Amino acid sequence: MQTIESDMKSIAQEKWAKRPLIISGPCSAETEEQLLETAKHLADTGKVDMLRAGIWKPRTKPGMFEGVGAKGLPWLLQAKKMTGLPTTVEVATGKQVQDALTFDVDVLWIGARTTVNPFSVQEVADALRGVDIPVLIKNPINPDLELWNGAVERVARAGVKQIGLIHRGFSSYGNTEYRNAPMWHLAIEMKRKNPGMMIINDPSHISGRRDILLDVAQKAIDLDFDGLMIESHIDPDKAWSDAKQQVTPERLAEILSEIVWRKEDVSSELFHAALDKLREQINHIDDELMQLLGQRMKIADKIGEYKKNNNVTILQTNRWNQILERAFQKGSPLGLSNEFITKYLDAVHMESINHQNKIMND
Repeated sequence: MQTIESDMKSIAQEKWAKRPLIISGPCSAETEEQLLETAKHLADTGKVDMLRAGIWKPRTKPGMFEGVGAKGLPWLLQAKKMTGLPTTVEVATGKQVQDALTFDVDVLWIGARTTVNPFSVQEVADALRGVDIPVLIKNPINPDLELWNGAVERVARAGVKQIGLIHRGFSSYGNTEYRNAPMWHLAIEMKRKNPGMMIINDPSHISGRRDILLDVAQKAIDLDFDGLMIESHIDPDKAWSDAKQQVTPERLAEILSEIVWRKEDVSSELFHAALDKLREQINHIDDELMQLLGQRMKIADKIGEYKKNNNVTILQTNRWNQILERAFQKGSPLGLSNEFITKYLDAVHMESINHQNKIMND
């Protein structure tokens, strides 16, 4: 028995180190039959490294299915023994950590609704003291990197050595295309702040629907994510939670086969020479942009002086609309999207306002 448990732990460690790491399974463990059948089909694809299942489901509204609770953990253990797939579940309290460890769950993850609450993260971290188990941390629901980093620090201070990140998108007002707006720049910044730390993408929660799962997954791989967590169910349309974003194990295998798996680097000297030449061109252009932006701010300073001397407000809405419209017209033929132009000019505009505000109130 001890040898079997040791072998399973070794397999879990091996899978944790694998790139890309593929995690899949149902949003919720609903019945023993449903979980075991899904696990068997996932294992048969030969493309999945770890089995996930929601045991406790924090829901937005009361009355929604909140998971079967701890009674689903023996099902998960049975699925592991049957398929050889290491298991992973979401935990939000110290008690849930203890229950999961009792049934030999191999990897734990902290969900978005928990990451947003430092008290809850600390409770989970305290329960993990002295435990040698990998922990994945999802981004908080709201776009706040400090909360995400704070959760990482709390878990690390508990002595957990193997920590990874899950990017599942952010709640965003006005977002219509995705269930949770990916805000890729935030995930990229989190990756930059935590070099060497694994980060995987959760296309299911970003998409909220099956038809764009592949597109989101491909974007993540193009951005050098270390793996994917995709929800899979033996009969997705009858799932008790998040039915629209789940796929069958067979469809999951198709999606994974259609992804173009890219490498971070190649050993070709010719490739590196060409890339270095192009990057040097970008460096020169960036230097010129900094010079031009500096000149723009000096002009903004002069405008601020005129406004101050004539008691005119800093913000001129009509002028700002004119700048945007002009930029859209100029940028479109150059291949620049209106979204990029808006974000870029918003940043420039705020810097101009800061310059003028300093002059106005000096």
